[in-house]
This record gives sequence, structure tokens and C-alpha cells, in this order.
Amino acid sequence: MKIDFEKSGGLVPAIIIEEGTGEVLMLAYMNEESYRKTLETNETWFYSRSRKGLWHKGETSGHLQTVKKIATDCDKDTLLITVEQIGAACHTGAHSCFFNIIKGADE
Repeated sequence: MKIDFEKSGGLVPAIIIEEGTGEVLMLAYMNEESYRKTLETNETWFYSRSRKGLWHKGETSGHLQTVKKIATDCDKDTLLITVEQIGAACHTGAHSCFFNIIKGADE
């Protein structure tokens, strides 16, 4: 399937969710090369906007993400990637990057 990398300057958002729970683990960005490497290796690769280069999730931490499913939205400019998460997804050590509650039952 053709992903529209051109719409946002070569990058598309990739929402990463956990297989089984559906919990949103993180949001990162992919360019065509990281998307291709993700398809080839069955592990997530992203484009780091701050480092301006490819980033293999878990390469240094060991907290790898094994890809189980990849879907796109109707415009083909956002990816939803279901993974088996090994270890923490967040660089802070938290399981998910989304732990700062702004409004909700536990606020």
C-alpha cells in the first residue's frame, strides 16, 4: 500500500499500540526508509526529528517492538502499528509514554 509521505514533508505519524490491550504506547514519526525497514525487519524503526536520522526502537535499551499489524488511516498519511512490546515503550521507563493525566477519572 502506498503511504502519503509527501503531505507532511516526508514524515508520517506512527501511533504505536500494544497487542492484546490496545493501550497506546507512543507516537513517533516514520519516513519512507524507516517504514521500509520496519516492513523488512518486523521491528519498529522511526525517524528521529531531533537527531535527524533513523532510530531502531530498543536498539540500545533492549525494549524492542515486534510488529503484529500495520494499518493506515483513510488518507494514508498516518500509521497505526500494533506491536508486542518488550520492556518499557517510553524512554522514561514507563510502559506507555501517555501517563500524564490532564483530565479524567484519575486526575
